[in-house]
This record gives sequence, C-alpha cells and structure tokens, in this order.
Amino acid sequence: MAMPKMIKELMANKELGFISAESWFGRTTIMLQYWESFEKLEAYAKNKDAHHLPAWQDFNKRIKSNGDVGIWHETYLVPKDSYECIYNNMPRFGLGKAGELIEAKGNYHNAKDRIGVKSGPVIEKQSA
Repeated sequence: MAMPKMIKELMANKELGFISAESWFGRTTIMLQYWESFEKLEAYAKNKDAHHLPAWQDFNKRIKSNGDVGIWHETYLVPKDSYECIYNNMPRFGLGKAGELIEAKGNYHNAKDRIGVKSGPVIEKQSA
C-alpha cells in the first residue's frame, strides 16, 4: 500500500536518482525500477525523511515473515555499453523509458556493433 506514495515522491524529486519503473499487477505484483546509481537507491532506502524507510519498518513490525506477503528483491549493476534493447511497433518501455532511443541503422544496424559502442549507454530502436 505504501508503494504509490514512494513512486510519487520519487517522480517529484529527480535528485533522488529514480529514473523510471514498470509495474505488473495480478496474483503476483512486480515492479521493475531504474535508478541512476546503486548509491542513490541505497540512500533513498535508508532516508528517514522519505516514504520508504518508515513503510519498511512498519512492514517488518506488522508482517515480517508471517507468510502473508512475500517480497522478491533483486539488484543489478549494469555497466555502460553492456546491454541493448530493441523496440519495434511499441511505445517506450523498460530501459527505453529510462534512456535515449536511437534508431538501429548505420553503426547501430547489427547487434555485434551495438554492444560495446563507446559513446555511452545506447538503447536501440529498430528501424522499419
């Protein structure tokens, strides 16, 4: 129940380092988040004046490990030039919302040429 407040807070305060998120709701609810850095994610998680820490403390006080709610949390650090995303006939999604979209043509036409491009993080958009 606390997540909407956290996302609203993060979107209103870009200096906290939150970039974007995707959510899926059903029997299992999943939220995928993109952050500028692990350091900013950790700082937000431990910030006593932000929404996360009080919500986490309340969760641990009321629910903790009683089996009512499960939490799955994974964190990945992805170096620049180590990923690609292809979008064709769909709106910005996932990393496409978190970064720059560049048309997959010229130097970006082949996957082997896209991975490892030294100009910074590249998120690809497949050309028609």
